[in-house]
Amino acid sequence: MGKRKFKAESQKLLDMVINSIYSQREVFLRELISNASDAIDKIYYKALTDDSLSFDVDNYYIKITPNKEERTLTVVDTGIGMTKEELENNLGVIAKSGSHTFKSENEIKDGHDIIGQFGVGFYAAFMVADKVEVVTKSIDSDAAFKWESKGSDGYSITEADKQDIGTTITLYIKENQEEENYDEFLETFTLQQIIKKYSDFIRYPIKMDVTESKLKEGSEDEYEDVVEEQTINTMVPIWKKNKSELTDDDYTNFYQEKRYGFDKPLKHVHINVDGSIRYNAILFIPESAPFNYYTRDYEKGLELYSNGVLIMDKCADLLPDYFSFVKGMVDSEDLSLNISREMLQHDRQLKLIAKNIKKKVKQQLVSLLRDERENYEKFFDAFGQQIKFGVYSDYGQNKDELKDLLLFYSSKEKKLVTLEEYVSRMPEDQKYIYYATGDSRDRIEKLPQTELVADKGYEILYFTDEIDEFAIKMLMNYDEKEFRSVSSGDLGIEEDEKEENEQENNDNAELFTAMKEVLSTKVKDVRASKRLKSHPVVLTADGEISLEMEKIINAMPDDQQIQADKVLEINVNHDIFQSLKAAQGNDDEKFKLYTNLLYNQALLIEGLPINDPVEFTNDICKVMV
Repeated sequence: MGKRKFKAESQKLLDMVINSIYSQREVFLRELISNASDAIDKIYYKALTDDSLSFDVDNYYIKITPNKEERTLTVVDTGIGMTKEELENNLGVIAKSGSHTFKSENEIKDGHDIIGQFGVGFYAAFMVADKVEVVTKSIDSDAAFKWESKGSDGYSITEADKQDIGTTITLYIKENQEEENYDEFLETFTLQQIIKKYSDFIRYPIKMDVTESKLKEGSEDEYEDVVEEQTINTMVPIWKKNKSELTDDDYTNFYQEKRYGFDKPLKHVHINVDGSIRYNAILFIPESAPFNYYTRDYEKGLELYSNGVLIMDKCADLLPDYFSFVKGMVDSEDLSLNISREMLQHDRQLKLIAKNIKKKVKQQLVSLLRDERENYEKFFDAFGQQIKFGVYSDYGQNKDELKDLLLFYSSKEKKLVTLEEYVSRMPEDQKYIYYATGDSRDRIEKLPQTELVADKGYEILYFTDEIDEFAIKMLMNYDEKEFRSVSSGDLGIEEDEKEENEQENNDNAELFTAMKEVLSTKVKDVRASKRLKSHPVVLTADGEISLEMEKIINAMPDDQQIQADKVLEINVNHDIFQSLKAAQGNDDEKFKLYTNLLYNQALLIEGLPINDPVEFTNDICKVMV
């Protein structure tokens, strides 16, 4: 038959396939291999109902052959082939899927499923080829036929000479264009990479002739190039195997082969679900964080397969942000894919899988925390900040999910502890879960604010990450115990001390008022301290914004300039207080000097910047003189 035009709708769709449906040119090979696999599957299904047919899996394969000289790439399969009518219907009408029709007419069993759905994958070949030839012989026909097309100008179907059942597709690869390299699709190494990436788990062998340099027989130093036919794909994916057959080393090797990380995974989760939605998954909890994990460049997501064919490198919708460290893959037959098979339709199946994955990861982390504390602490050192971000983000909607995964350093235990462990040790008279913030544990241990709480024998949690206090503010309480900073205005410690403190404030009200006037808007109040034992002065904060929050927020690039309501607390039992009292009313300059020095000392202790360092050093010189 002569050349025939594609139908108008088909021609328009062909232009879309070539120019816009697929985001990566290399997926053309995935589509052709998937079609070849379908063709072999169809023989398998036919053999189930036709006693005259036998299916010996060793006789079925797919072969890829590049030819640089002729600029051709050939894909051969030993599948069911196509009749002339099927060529017309399947390749002459774009978006009519022969696989989909076959799937509808046959009951699919035994874990084999036909991959094709939309009937457009074949035409992805025109993204890299000027011309495509298909020579095929059907199991139901004595004659072979050739379908030939250069794209949108139409196609022709003629009789061909082919003895074996199956299909040979020849792509005439385009010449290189400006910024467009097509030569790569004629390179054996590149083709191997594409096969391993997208089609590694196609159930039939994908073969290629590979040239290797080998030592000549009988020679010690002479090498020769030897061409050998090799199977490129793994075929049987690890997730399809029984868990009882697999060892920890098998999972670790898979983790490293897939390049999920350069570390060794701490734990793996192997999931097989066969219910209202069917899927397999292998998830890994890494030992260490990637170098870019806490940057905007990091992309979360699991590899997503449909029937063993890679659909997406990173499916972000399968993981919540707070579990973005999880690596691995999901393979399902039940996902609704878009026409390019590169993107998901956001449907109920995807949400169910994501929900179950979240549950499984949480269970694994709880198990790790309970049974392998050292490994959990190693995990938390790498990814603990992400768990804390999860508590804080989304207005705290995930805080109950994550609160038992948190660890903080304990002043009493001198190691990381959970909130549950802290609360279990609280004395009956302790009202709050106390915490202190700072750049390091050493710095926190020297903070004056910790003196009273430590003297009471109460445990203090050390917050050294910037996110810590924000997360705890969102959490608010644990086991009905409220969190309270050691810098808080009210520590909730014994009423008699509170009454004593109020008396000291009343007795020294005039002095504190004078100090507040000297400091002007720098502080909200000056008062006698009930928390200081040996130190002369300390800054605390009233209200929701703590001193640590002020530092963190003001260090951000948006220049918010948030100010905590600072309170300067004075130790009335310290010798310096007597110097203040002596200067009050007798030497205004000295009183002002002492007040400013104490305020700036308190800023330094808290790690806050001094407004005028030159003035501060001059004040020190005045005292020395």
